[in-house]
Amino acid sequence: MNRLYRPIHLWLLTGLILFLIPPGWVSAWAWQYGLRWAFVLAIALFMTSLFTPLCIHYAFRLNVLDIPNDRKMHSHPIPRMGGLAIYLALLLTTVRNFQFSREVSGLMAAVTVIFVVSLIDDIRGLSAFSRLAAQLVAAGILLSSGVRINFIPAMPGEALIEMAITVVWLVGITNAFNFLDGVDGLAGGMGVVCASLFFVIAWETRQSYISYFMAALTGGCLGFLPYNWRPARIFLGDSGSTLIGFSLAGLAVIGTWADNNPVVALSTPLLILSIPIFDMIYTTVSRIKNDQVHNVREWLEFTGKDHFHHRLMHLGLDEKRTVGFILIVNLCLGLGAVVIRNTANPLGAGLLLFQAVLIFIMIVILMLLGRQTSSSS
Repeated sequence: MNRLYRPIHLWLLTGLILFLIPPGWVSAWAWQYGLRWAFVLAIALFMTSLFTPLCIHYAFRLNVLDIPNDRKMHSHPIPRMGGLAIYLALLLTTVRNFQFSREVSGLMAAVTVIFVVSLIDDIRGLSAFSRLAAQLVAAGILLSSGVRINFIPAMPGEALIEMAITVVWLVGITNAFNFLDGVDGLAGGMGVVCASLFFVIAWETRQSYISYFMAALTGGCLGFLPYNWRPARIFLGDSGSTLIGFSLAGLAVIGTWADNNPVVALSTPLLILSIPIFDMIYTTVSRIKNDQVHNVREWLEFTGKDHFHHRLMHLGLDEKRTVGFILIVNLCLGLGAVVIRNTANPLGAGLLLFQAVLIFIMIVILMLLGRQTSSSS
């Protein structure tokens, strides 16, 4: 245990002090100068940095380890309780620093359900049905908080259709992040990039509750990344990847991304979350076409090396370059979402969306080349 704490420096202690000092001191100063978001981000980062070594220690004691096999890329058991560190940092930071709106309160409750059930799955193992049931319950909690997609035109059954689409979105993005968590630093890095992009837009549009939650999520993922970057000392586990995925999916629905422009409002979260969405759709279609999955249970449980990061590594990239490449592509697409909402010219917005299509055409080409390389090796 002492060995884990040797690298902890004074700035970690400073973060703990920032968390413990009474409201109205540094937090009031940060609020006065428009830096409350940075204060929230810093506390989440410090909290995760403090909790992660504890999670590493107790994961070994409790034997909550990811054991290597022929489908794994690591060669020795690695703790898989990283989600606990991020969840505690997110919870304590948000409770400490701002009051919740009804929607964000519902999101925090739903995230808690997702996290607890996924943590049990990391420790003991649960069936695909149990995991899916928990995700549906969490989606129901968010719906009961008044959160749902609302771009469907007025028609009979409009509310039911919107609720169904919202559930599919929440469950889909949650599992997309879980599927993408196959390389050291990838899911956590995606959490940083996506949450930061959502934060920029939410801050510009004065959506304070969303901004602070996104800042806390960004800080939590940033604090975890040094421990998860290759060679990883700890994994997120399903509890961490699903927590990040559901948080981003929920905030994408809660937020208002454009006024009187449904195309921009819809395209903004799609562009920011486009890499996990694409990866999930591509692998799902490929597995169904190749007769590898036949139902939802098999879809949730299937573990293959056919994801975007696997295909890039088949082309010769190492893990760090693969993660860096994917994060850069995701950032490019996300910056398009930031720019498009400020583009008054419909032609300019259309060109930005066309650019995103071209990027995905290149990604598909890389996926196909990676598959051919894998088959020939």
